Amino acid sequence: MESSSIPSRESDVPDSASPYHAKYKEIISSLPRIENGWGVSQYLHQYQGFWINTNLLEGIIYAQHCLKAQPTDIFICSHPKAGTTWLKALSFAILTRKLYSNASTNPLFSEVPHDVMPFIDVLAFTDIITRDPKLPFLSTHIPYPSLPKSIVECKCKIIYICRDPKDLFTSFWHFSEKLRGTSTKTLPLEEAYRDFCEAHYPYGPYWDHVLGYWKASLQFPERILFIKYEDLQNDTFSYVKRMAEFMGCPFSIEEESQGFVQKVVDLCSFEKLSNLEVNKSKNPSSSTGFLKIEKNAFFRKGKVGDWENYLTAEMAAEIDQITEQKFSSSGLFL
Repeated sequence: MESSSIPSRESDVPDSASPYHAKYKEIISSLPRIENGWGVSQYLHQYQGFWINTNLLEGIIYAQHCLKAQPTDIFICSHPKAGTTWLKALSFAILTRKLYSNASTNPLFSEVPHDVMPFIDVLAFTDIITRDPKLPFLSTHIPYPSLPKSIVECKCKIIYICRDPKDLFTSFWHFSEKLRGTSTKTLPLEEAYRDFCEAHYPYGPYWDHVLGYWKASLQFPERILFIKYEDLQNDTFSYVKRMAEFMGCPFSIEEESQGFVQKVVDLCSFEKLSNLEVNKSKNPSSSTGFLKIEKNAFFRKGKVGDWENYLTAEMAAEIDQITEQKFSSSGLFL
């Protein structure tokens, strides 16, 4: 791909009728592809080592060449179904706790957590430049090696969350039912499981996705905060404080004494968020663009160990074996 064939800066951003739009489609059409049973698009294309939905890939390529990250940006990064919704809610509540000191005015009461920060994977050919200084969040599922260079070069902050792959798979399989809707055939658990183990699913392979951010967090600990979903559940209070320090807005002694940390924990609990009317809605989330994912699709159980209700002992053992092999020399344990 030659640099002259794509827009190189924000002022060059084309509209949907631009020849660059056709150029991206041409690039994608040349990539290896497989049938996609997980919804959103008919095919998955292999791009820079990962399998990506056709339409999402167009947004990712666009972001790689046109997104200009700012040093003040905070990127919320994850593989799908790793705890993204919760992480977004916590991050937003922490950073805006003074802006929305009156809890009833907090956007989290009227918007799904995904809608309080732009999702760059679906923002192809739209304005992803303007950011409110008070809300410097952007989010993505893009693997670390494929992140737009400006994100790495400008030294902005990244918070990444990962999860036990058995729970992630179980959650993703349920979520895929929402993605496909009622007009397409179902994806049997056994078929989805085999896809997962062979990395033939959106943003797979999961293990490589995690390792990319894990290794980067070891190299740049001041810029990348790596969190495990299970640890976050076990000690949410401590992680909320840690996230606040990482984002540059630590809780003061006075705030701690007044219970502000616990207020964030309570506001963003699964029980609280899942019972809000906005998060029960069948209306599509504005952040998901053409995906048109219903807001209620983002809340199911939020539990650790739910995989035991779906996977056989043999399935669990195979996933654990893959995980051990992939992470054996990394120092990471899930």
